[in-house]
Amino acid sequence: MCRGIVSNELRVILMGRDVELRVISLIVRCRTIADEVVFLDLGSNDETVELASEFDCPVINYNGEMETSKIVSFLQESNLDEIATTLLIHITSQWKLRDLPLTANRARDNWDLHISVKGTGNEKVNPEEIILSSVEFNHLVITPDGMQAMANLGPLGTAMDLPDDLRVRVVGSTSQVNVPQQESLATASRFAQLFYWMLESKHPLFLFGVPGIVLFVLGYKLSGNVVDTFDELNSTSIGVTLSVIAMTMIGLFAMMVAIILYIMGKQAEQIQSQYDWKSKD
Repeated sequence: MCRGIVSNELRVILMGRDVELRVISLIVRCRTIADEVVFLDLGSNDETVELASEFDCPVINYNGEMETSKIVSFLQESNLDEIATTLLIHITSQWKLRDLPLTANRARDNWDLHISVKGTGNEKVNPEEIILSSVEFNHLVITPDGMQAMANLGPLGTAMDLPDDLRVRVVGSTSQVNVPQQESLATASRFAQLFYWMLESKHPLFLFGVPGIVLFVLGYKLSGNVVDTFDELNSTSIGVTLSVIAMTMIGLFAMMVAIILYIMGKQAEQIQSQYDWKSKD
């Protein structure tokens, strides 16, 4: 298989599962530092894949073991074009979006292979003791030369077994420096995450339900004042009264539409799940 080669560019691959509340903000922020963003799905059971696809982010499904050599081999055999530098980030509950700038700096340090070993904390890592083929990582920076070296590395190989001309660094996953950074709305709080997800997914309860409740409550509150204010019928009183009634009816209709669309969406998902449809229309 022949693949195109793109030089002097950065690809960010986000690895994770069940991150539907964060995936949009992750893609948006990564696109500000990278030329290409890819999502490597580890078996999500929510709408993570659908949201990433709707946001024009390529999605690759990976069901293998979480070992460096197997993940690198999988990416090497995929249909992705060869690129100068690839940054893989394992998205977990501990990883925060504010850590992205510090993580992205590792991709600018001209390493052929840079591994942040998972589960080491602030402990000092000895590269001679780390078996690269089976180690798990928090983030990984790798070039085409690094991928080829990892593919040729034995099952018990360490950083010392890699070619001498390869720029390699193996470090522990140290706690990030608390530097003031721009924080995404989706990581501010659980309520903000839910709000952002409803906004991006165009959820009917948000698009129709919230405006419907606002219009209905305002119309209901104004209706009593309108009746008490006007003592005689004229064009002004009739116009204001009809406007208040219309506001109340539109609010009620919007709430009904939101509930109907929500129920229809759940029924459509149930039908798709029953017949094992792979895509949602």
